[in-house]
Amino acid sequence: MQKKILIVEDEESLLKLESILLTTKGYLVQGATTGYAALEAVAAETPDLILLDIMLPELDGFEVCERIKKNPETRHIPIILLTAKKTPEDLSRGAAVGADQYITKPFKSAMVMETIERLLDQS
Repeated sequence: MQKKILIVEDEESLLKLESILLTTKGYLVQGATTGYAALEAVAAETPDLILLDIMLPELDGFEVCERIKKNPETRHIPIILLTAKKTPEDLSRGAAVGADQYITKPFKSAMVMETIERLLDQS
């Protein structure tokens, strides 16, 4: 069965790039460009994994991650924060809200794919 990945990224070009990369690897991909759209997508169809940008309009990735991880029905979903924010405060906040992995931009596609595969194997 195909695994479903939700990509939450407000930068259209990056969303397209990540979608193409994951689709070619055989994943079903859904995209969201805002924090609220991400929460709606998770509620509508539970993804197997979420790639989540932090800097989003309306509701940031930290808040989205925290809400998903606090919900008993969605807390099992692995979340990878994919972001340009790399201060120690950002990293510790990512851990505090329950992110399973924190990857900073610019990132290597191969590393992101390895992380996705590892987290999906564990779930």
